[in-house]
Amino acid sequence: MSRICELTGKGRQVGNNVSHANNKTKRTFLPNLQNVTLMSEALETSVKLRVSTHGLRSVEHVGGLDNWLVKTSDDKLSLKARRLKRDIAKKLTASA
Repeated sequence: MSRICELTGKGRQVGNNVSHANNKTKRTFLPNLQNVTLMSEALETSVKLRVSTHGLRSVEHVGGLDNWLVKTSDDKLSLKARRLKRDIAKKLTASA
């Protein structure tokens, strides 16, 4: 399972460990991913996603999963999130 946030696309970053003697060795910085269940108000179902804590705070700030998916471009989203976005868009246009 890859260490990539399904909503923000945030993945691992590469950097250096720097010792006291200024020796540099490569290391990776992994995002803080959590398995969460988010509620979709348009679909009236819960969805399990693997989201970074930064992404989770962003979703809560925007006002929920539906608002986040509508405002986010498809290139950042995972395949599962893109399908969810498409289903939400269909539901919103059908009800409007």
